[in-house]
Amino acid sequence: MDTQHDNALTHALAAIPGPVPPSGVLHVVIPHTSRFTVVGNHLAQHAELSLVAIGIAVYIQSLPTGTEVGIKALTARFPEGEVKIARALRELEAHGYLRRTRVRLTKGRVATRTVFCNQPGAVLRGVPGPVRSTAPAPTFVREHIHVPEPEPLAEPEPTAVPEEPRPVPEPVPVREAAHPPVRLPLRTAPTQPRRPLPHPRALTPELRQAASALLADLRRHAEELVLSEEAVEELVPGVAAWLERDATTDAIRRALTADLPKPLKHPARLLRHRLTALLPPPLPGIHDLAQPRRTPVTPFQTCDGCERAFRSHDPGHCRDCRAQYWEAA
Repeated sequence: MDTQHDNALTHALAAIPGPVPPSGVLHVVIPHTSRFTVVGNHLAQHAELSLVAIGIAVYIQSLPTGTEVGIKALTARFPEGEVKIARALRELEAHGYLRRTRVRLTKGRVATRTVFCNQPGAVLRGVPGPVRSTAPAPTFVREHIHVPEPEPLAEPEPTAVPEEPRPVPEPVPVREAAHPPVRLPLRTAPTQPRRPLPHPRALTPELRQAASALLADLRRHAEELVLSEEAVEELVPGVAAWLERDATTDAIRRALTADLPKPLKHPARLLRHRLTALLPPPLPGIHDLAQPRRTPVTPFQTCDGCERAFRSHDPGHCRDCRAQYWEAA
């Protein structure tokens, strides 16, 4: 089987017209007859899009209308994380290939509608597209609208000649769009910087040992919290900061294992977030809990002259009566 494969590849390379370049890629082009998607060179060879954004765009074009193409759906399909996929979708939005809008449905529900355009430059030039139905839109959360390409005409199969290999047709060059792609403003909110993991004032060997043991023991209380040695070493300062603030091991364990999401994909990230967001304040001292001292209040006295009340530590006359006596004197 290996020899037949090598011979077929050798015959296909020999049928390439013109001189063979000494280096670089060689194209063996076999026409597709089913299960294919037409992708423009303006996308496949885009000078500003990342490789992840181009791959996601090609994948979206190959999907039927109505398929979920949100961040969660793409993360479940590909090994890239949510951060890379979200960044790639924002790139496609900035270059006019993707547009996401919020649509209000019945009964107060809100959905995100995703529209993908395979030729943003053609939309700017006003190229007419296929007629769309005027029926109301379905109520799925995300919508993928794809302009279908015309199916290629079936070509008659050439008569097989045993002596000569079948010639391989040259790829047809595709003209680039006359206008540059549209740069739409970003519609997503800016990501907030991640808060740093808390650290103790002094990471003593005792604190390090206690924090490491607590983290390694979490899987006995929640089987989802299986951490690697590298993750334990990274989270040790956060647990040590809790212990330095007189938090008990039971309190820390309850805070880290309560109400875990199902399924839990990234246990180390969840623990880092909880150690940072739920960090308790230091315990107050004895003097902080003491009752505040009250300011002494001057008592009331009754004036010996007019019998009005006035504040004074000693009995006698009020201010008005004292002024009258001074004038009389």
